[in-house]
Amino acid sequence: MNRDSLDTYLNDHLAGSVTALEMIEHLAKTCPDPQLQRFFTDLHIEITADQQVLQDLLQALDMHEGAIRKAGAWVIEKVGRAKLGYEKDEGGGVEFLQALEALLLGITGKKLLWRSLAAASDEMLQLRGPNYAELETRAITQRDLVEAKRLVAARAAFRD
Repeated sequence: MNRDSLDTYLNDHLAGSVTALEMIEHLAKTCPDPQLQRFFTDLHIEITADQQVLQDLLQALDMHEGAIRKAGAWVIEKVGRAKLGYEKDEGGGVEFLQALEALLLGITGKKLLWRSLAAASDEMLQLRGPNYAELETRAITQRDLVEAKRLVAARAAFRD
């Protein structure tokens, strides 16, 4: 097993989860629509659970969380918030649409993470344990729910 590559891979995805959680937390706090607030709150809970699976894997493999990567992810989310302008968005507009698209990309990456780890666990016993099929299914559900919100946001953003 190439431990360095696996460490990098897991920590990159962990950093991505930090970015996603920061973004979702901000969206939940600033969105004026109570239904969207609840959606983001529920999504935050699920992604926190997914993040915990990654942290547990790192611990089981005697690998350490990359503090610099996590801090960098936190900074990237703040820069992205300023660049996209969704810090001042009120649940609409192209900025909100782009925030949902960024979130959708991250969730798609997480789905691929679980699928990759499932495949690698056939060869690497240390990766066995998590129910990767269940985690992938949860990511697909998350992706589909965010995609539905994204399409509503697209209609609103480009409405005459």
